[in-house]
Amino acid sequence: MIQSMTAFARKDLQAEWGSLAWEIRGVNHRYLELFLRLPEELRPIENKARELARGKLARGKVECGLRFSPAASSSAVEINETLAQQVALAAKNVAHHMDNAARIDPMEILSWPGVIQSDSIDTAMVQKQAIELFKETVKELVETRGREGERLKEMLQQRCEALRPLVEQAKIEMPKVMELTRQKMRERLEEFLEQADETRLEQEMALQAQKLDIDEEMDRLTTHIDEVERILNKGGAVGRRLDFLMQELHREANTLGSKSAHIETTRIAVEMKVLIEQMREQVQNIE
Repeated sequence: MIQSMTAFARKDLQAEWGSLAWEIRGVNHRYLELFLRLPEELRPIENKARELARGKLARGKVECGLRFSPAASSSAVEINETLAQQVALAAKNVAHHMDNAARIDPMEILSWPGVIQSDSIDTAMVQKQAIELFKETVKELVETRGREGERLKEMLQQRCEALRPLVEQAKIEMPKVMELTRQKMRERLEEFLEQADETRLEQEMALQAQKLDIDEEMDRLTTHIDEVERILNKGGAVGRRLDFLMQELHREANTLGSKSAHIETTRIAVEMKVLIEQMREQVQNIE
């Protein structure tokens, strides 16, 4: 399946101990870049979350954010006295190395992770629930990327089908271009000679035919279009290969434009480049 790198997924969980909410946003990127924002209580699950994400995603800049809201508790606040003393002592020692250090605010010590304890929440259980919820969110992201990828696949296939008749039309136009070139050369020779030298004319035409020949470029265009369709049907992480093929298609269309000696072949080359550019822009979003 073709997957887009642009997608969004969100999953929520409500429980007696509070609520969890995962949000994952993905955009296109050359490689896989993961950014995780986690509350301090759930920081230990970061490595596991990264491992899960890498198992499902191959490319893209992916931002994962987790929100944790513990339920309000009527029980008394319990303080980890040992940890609070250690934090206060560390802050005091640091203050000795500073001029005019401000007085330590007790609220800052209380806000240190683990200083305020709550017996009503099992942190290990919440971490496990967060990982399970993350799996569901990643699954939803992958499904969303897949749906978007199918739409991109359809668009690219349509552009490939539109390119094929342009290639054939360019081949059909070339004999007309060569005949038009022959007439122009004959007219130029007759301007200087009473009777055109047929031998000289044929020599010049042979040189022009070599310069204007586009059979090789058109054959390569057809081959590249076939390869694009084959890769689209194969699926998987094919974004980089498609990006390379877009460059090759653009190269051949440019060559056609540079060899064009007739308004019709110029028009065909322009239409080709428009279609290829449309494809190239969408390929940037494919994983």
